[in-house]
Amino acid sequence: MKKIVIIIFFASLLFAKTDDILSFHKTKTFINMMVEKYHFDRDYVESVLANFQKDERTLKKYKGRYKAGTTSATWITYKKHILTHSMIKDARNFKRKYYCTLKKAQRVYGVDMNYIVAFLGVESRFGKYTGNHIVLDSLVTLAFYKNRMQKYFLKELKELFLLSREQNLDIFSLTGSFAGAMGIVQQMPSIQRKYGVDFNKDGIKNPWNVEDAIGTIANFLRKNGWRKGGKVAVKTNFRGRSFKKLYCSYKSKYRISKLKRLGIRAIKRFPYRWAYLLKLRYKHHQEIWLGGKNFRVITTYNHSTNYGMGIYLLAKRIRYR
Repeated sequence: MKKIVIIIFFASLLFAKTDDILSFHKTKTFINMMVEKYHFDRDYVESVLANFQKDERTLKKYKGRYKAGTTSATWITYKKHILTHSMIKDARNFKRKYYCTLKKAQRVYGVDMNYIVAFLGVESRFGKYTGNHIVLDSLVTLAFYKNRMQKYFLKELKELFLLSREQNLDIFSLTGSFAGAMGIVQQMPSIQRKYGVDFNKDGIKNPWNVEDAIGTIANFLRKNGWRKGGKVAVKTNFRGRSFKKLYCSYKSKYRISKLKRLGIRAIKRFPYRWAYLLKLRYKHHQEIWLGGKNFRVITTYNHSTNYGMGIYLLAKRIRYR
């Protein structure tokens, strides 16, 4: 009898009805904003929110303080999974198959096609892995349940409603990553609205279409300051277990003259007076790199030095055989 009671208890938890989020103060405020500022029908917004399914696994990733490896990867992980023979082979095959489209994007936006290819490879393995989470469920969960990025996800939920209306999309059927990123370059709704392009001229800005994805990431990079022909990153002469003289990150910018006084010099030509100081952590040593403006542009898509270096090194491998 005791075993039966336990089974019933856990079954009730498994199939418990999602919380009535329409009673939450934040939800009421959100609905009023969507109705008053963006002129949505109140019944429609309430109906959408009432029919979401809470995503506990996703919420757990964003609860509490940030822990390395929960929503981003270490450099060793990036290198292990991105700079592989199979990834480079797939990237070169993709480049050959879509060369004309890539060439057009390079001409129109001034962005090296190898970086465009690298983005599509890193984000979804060229459309193979675009995510099977319901975007609405992820964003509603993260928007209305306490987590460290709740404000950000509330904004993205708003963008999802606007995107669905503008492009006549079924808001319930959109799928993506656990964080709500969609399509071949895994853009959040705000990115798709701001930078999405109809690169194949079929009348639809489709994040799951290869040509549109190529145009979208090229458009994003250009509008965020990509410099045609600009340096992305250069390795320095640092050799050692740990560098602690200066703080290193994709946002840490220093004069080259200051770095030279500390013994940090680029091993190849670096034509700028300022550089972002980048650190790659291996098990028993570290590498120090200098990043240019284009490196910082890459990290506006994903705020991570490891991500930026993954894109840079993959693009470099694609270019050279």
